[in-house]
Amino acid sequence: YFVICGLDTETGLEPDELSALCQYIQASKARDGASPFISSTTEGENFEQTPLRRTFKSKVLARYPENVEWNPFDQDAVGMLCMPKGLAFKTQADPREPQFHAFIITREDGSRTFGFALTFYEEVTSKQICSAMQTLYHMHNAEYDVLHAPPADGRDQSSMEDGEDTPVTKLQRFNSYDISRDTLYVSKCICLITPMSFMKACRSVLEQLHQAVTSPQPPPLPLESYIYNVLYEVPLPPPGRSLKFSGVYGSIICQRPSTNELPLFDFPVKEVFELLGVENVFQLFTCALLEFQILLYSQHYQRLMTVAETITALMFPFQWQHVYVPILPASLLHFLDAPVPYLMGLHSNGLDDRSKLELPQEANLCFVDIDNHFIELPEDLPQFPNKLEFVQEVSEILMAFGIPPEGNLHCSESASKLKRLRASELVSDKRNGNIAGSPLHSYELLKENETIARLQALVKRTGVSLEKLEVREDPSSNKDLKVQCDEEELKIYQLNIQIREVFANRFTQMFADYEVFVIQPSQDKESWFTNREQMQNFDKASFLSDQPEPYLPFLSRFLETQMFASFIDNKIMCHDDDDKDPVLRVFDSRVDKIRLLNVRTPTLRTSMYQKCTTVDEAEKAIELRLAKIDHTAIHPHLLDMKIGQGKYEPGFFPKLQSDVLSTGPASCWKYKLKYIQEARTMGSTIRQPKLSNLSPSVIAQTNWKFVEGLLKECRNKTKRMLVEKMGREAVELGHGEVNITGVEENTLIASLCDLLERIWSHGLQVKQGKSALWSHLLHYQDNRQRKLTSGSLSTSGTLLDSERRKSDASSLMPPLRISLIQDMRHIQNIGEIKTDVGKARAWVRLSMEKKLLSRHLKQLLSDHELTKKLYKRYAFLRCDDEKEQFLYHLLSFNAVDYFCFTNVFTTILIPYHILIVPSKKLGGSMFTANPWICISGELGETQILQIPRNVLEMTFECQNLGKLTTVQIGHDNSGLYAKWLVEYVMVRNEITGHTYKFPCGRWLGKGMDDGSLERILVGELLTSQPEVDERPCRTPPLQQSPSVIRRLVTISPNNKPKLNTGQIQESIGEAVNGIVKHFHKPEKERGSLTLLLCGECGLVSALEQAFQHGFKSPRLFKNVFIWDFLEKAQTYYETLEQNEVVPEENWHTRARNFCRFVTAINNTPRNIGKDGKFQMLVCLGARDHLLHHWIALLADCPITAHMYEDVALIKDHTLVNSLIRVLQTLQEFNITLETSLVKGIDI
Repeated sequence: YFVICGLDTETGLEPDELSALCQYIQASKARDGASPFISSTTEGENFEQTPLRRTFKSKVLARYPENVEWNPFDQDAVGMLCMPKGLAFKTQADPREPQFHAFIITREDGSRTFGFALTFYEEVTSKQICSAMQTLYHMHNAEYDVLHAPPADGRDQSSMEDGEDTPVTKLQRFNSYDISRDTLYVSKCICLITPMSFMKACRSVLEQLHQAVTSPQPPPLPLESYIYNVLYEVPLPPPGRSLKFSGVYGSIICQRPSTNELPLFDFPVKEVFELLGVENVFQLFTCALLEFQILLYSQHYQRLMTVAETITALMFPFQWQHVYVPILPASLLHFLDAPVPYLMGLHSNGLDDRSKLELPQEANLCFVDIDNHFIELPEDLPQFPNKLEFVQEVSEILMAFGIPPEGNLHCSESASKLKRLRASELVSDKRNGNIAGSPLHSYELLKENETIARLQALVKRTGVSLEKLEVREDPSSNKDLKVQCDEEELKIYQLNIQIREVFANRFTQMFADYEVFVIQPSQDKESWFTNREQMQNFDKASFLSDQPEPYLPFLSRFLETQMFASFIDNKIMCHDDDDKDPVLRVFDSRVDKIRLLNVRTPTLRTSMYQKCTTVDEAEKAIELRLAKIDHTAIHPHLLDMKIGQGKYEPGFFPKLQSDVLSTGPASCWKYKLKYIQEARTMGSTIRQPKLSNLSPSVIAQTNWKFVEGLLKECRNKTKRMLVEKMGREAVELGHGEVNITGVEENTLIASLCDLLERIWSHGLQVKQGKSALWSHLLHYQDNRQRKLTSGSLSTSGTLLDSERRKSDASSLMPPLRISLIQDMRHIQNIGEIKTDVGKARAWVRLSMEKKLLSRHLKQLLSDHELTKKLYKRYAFLRCDDEKEQFLYHLLSFNAVDYFCFTNVFTTILIPYHILIVPSKKLGGSMFTANPWICISGELGETQILQIPRNVLEMTFECQNLGKLTTVQIGHDNSGLYAKWLVEYVMVRNEITGHTYKFPCGRWLGKGMDDGSLERILVGELLTSQPEVDERPCRTPPLQQSPSVIRRLVTISPNNKPKLNTGQIQESIGEAVNGIVKHFHKPEKERGSLTLLLCGECGLVSALEQAFQHGFKSPRLFKNVFIWDFLEKAQTYYETLEQNEVVPEENWHTRARNFCRFVTAINNTPRNIGKDGKFQMLVCLGARDHLLHHWIALLADCPITAHMYEDVALIKDHTLVNSLIRVLQTLQEFNITLETSLVKGIDI
């Protein structure tokens, strides 16, 4: 289409109702005490601003052809985007340069159309309009006199623009339009709308048309001829070809890449690097890949468009899947409220600074102030893989083209100096002596910028790389390839393709073997497509396990994005090459090339950086196309127009003859259609905002879509996280996918936090702080404080807080109070967390770990007054049904155990509460010795804590121990009655509320039980609600220490229920099996090995049963322990050694080993009893893979014959052999013991 927009003289001056709507919204916001949303439309702008500064409605005055069926004309969108701020009036005193900008219209189905607009100023000839403007001025001045004092900032702005400061000139400025004295000009826009983005060609067509209108001589042919030519006679160049056609004054070339090159892209990448600098471009690129919300900000529409298009083009082969509005018209500002990822461009008026800009949410916003070379990043942005080398490679290219890597700061002389020193001059002028020096200037500017500091090193090599680059270009110019465009344009083409190739190469290297991990659906495409939501399409865990460690933070998040999912979906949808998405085809062919190169070296994923090698051929292809033009279009020619029309008035764009332009020759459509189909890629699934006149109902409907979208996303996220968590059991049963790694769990929780932030910032009335969730929590906390101080806390509130959790009946420790405020205080007390977003995330993690997330949020939202005060009517948090469903989805997290707080904040101090429960029956109160205790967890252990006598409960603080594993408890055997019977010990983490129980049930004291003064107890995590006992548990079922029943004091070890040999074998088998399974799990998910060795059904107790079986009991009241038997065996072997009766060498070392271990355990300074010593021996034997040797040894020992009855398991050779075989399976594992188990022994 060719479109003309501007002032419609029929309807006259209409204030732009869209911006009026904005002002209405502004005004209502201002009433609610909020500051204005976007500063340029300050409240009631149309009256504060002088009439020349106001926005008036622009109309689409004409378009040719009327309509094209495969590309329907969208009048609203075109009108808005050609002149996003409406009509502008100027007088002869203002500068009136024509401005060019491109724009993009994204339809709701995701297909795109490009527009290219040239805006220029024309004198207003209509008398009515001039007098209307004069009247407006009279009214304005009258109002001004009434108000006396200068009103709000609209006025100051206009004076600032003209640099006049004194009040007198200000007044004159306001009377600045005088019909008798001044000429009035109004903006007009000519625009081309095309299915593909040939920016340079369209720009020069428009500029030549404008030149024809303003030049003193009329153009050779009427304008209609040229426009007709472009619309109907110039075809799209076929892929891989170039085309030349004629403008008004000169020929224009456009060229199109072939199907195996990177897709068409016609914006100057150079400009983006000049505006932002390499480091900022990389940060912005990373944000875009991770689908953060991105807001570009500039006073030039063309810059917004260039940056947006470049960033999305560099993502090849991935495509931005979300809201994409590079130029956001003033009337769509409410879109910034959208709780979805977006990439939008906002026009600044060049006067206000960033601080005046009110943005609804900033927790995950990347804000790019293009004109000021400045970027604000979301928190915890991961590093792009190999960023250093990548930046270096890009910088080398930029410097070869004379662009300083830190961008062109407008102030820097050195940067412009470097530009003037063209790369070619540097190389040719070897005597220059400043080859290494000149780039250095530009570095002085940004010394403090870390990337630049790293680039310092690169500069030394720059001289070399410049030569390399130049040498490569020289032969091409020698071959007299006469390129048919000017030097500058060629440079832009070359730089574009080089940078794009380098970026594309990064992805081809990173995802070289992605196909292996694509999960092909088992069913046909249709049913797969309908169940798309539930299907996993990529084996993320396996892919990540191949990647180098430093890549993981970025990659694990990238694999969760929509763009990656769509990329893989596309791959699944097009099996065969014919219907393959063109982007995918190009990418796959590149990947295949890399795979061929890697055949010689196996494709081990190393973090070796491989530079891009495809630049040369890509550049050659372009140069060849530009040198040898493949097609030339028909020249413009006279059309059969009526005589006397197409009259020429210099300075005015004529009214074109629509009858000639509205239809073209019939033949041209057929072949255009074919290309158009190509131009449309698979539309994305995200609904794009409809650019139309917005009534409140449309806004409400858009917001309703967002609400639905948020809910759906919440459902999918919770489901995905649960599948990952519970996948464990499923995998062991042989279905479900491979399990989640620590990195991935972190990613999922981080993305849940992002989702919560987005939900909380949807429909916010007033923006406070960077985190909407945390500021809501703070408001809630304040309200609570106020109510408490005024003493009017409603009873329901107290009930909520004091409602105790049902707890394990046997425990004497009252459970922690459930309190949202208390959890907030814990987070506020952690000094390591500095920002609001960080605090909100920590709070979410803590609530997840305590299984209170849903409950806390429900309580937070139950304060309806507060929610009403903070949120607009359409906000997600005020849609009751959706809110309920959302909380219900979050409730499902209570089915699994998360340790996402404990495992992340490993260095914080945590208070632990200890409770020791001695037996009530046997005089604990007479106990005279001084007890001590020592607690160990997965992250560390405490010092030995002395317990004051007769104190059984205490709280102490120490660095996070992680999940607790064992407790050592003992006493110093002092005083008259140094005997203590402990039933169990309980320890609770006072922040997360996790309570561990360590059963004991034995005496501590000389001459009691087995004479032990200290014991090692193994703990289990208590679940808070007994009714959920059957739930699938993420960690292996935790076993307890040998239970109290088995060890009750009155029962000697021999009269406890006898197990038969089958049961004993089974329990040993299970214990060994548990250990084997433990080692087959990924490192990050293993539970505690100590439990598997010393717990209730652990290896130690299983072997104990084996040795107890058939053990002869000497007399009624004297207990004999297994350790006594082992000691006798030891003395037997030692006497054998002295008599040197040695059956065989092998046996000899085994016996010597056995004796060494038993002696070492007996000589330990610790006061452990006989059972403790047996436990230690088994653990050491397992660690050093000696258990099966020792059992063989003991089975043949004559002592065994004395001390065991004939039916004993240890005398049965077949049973002993099978026992040995079972224990041999432990040999392949590297068992490391917890320090508490082997303290005081160094073997």
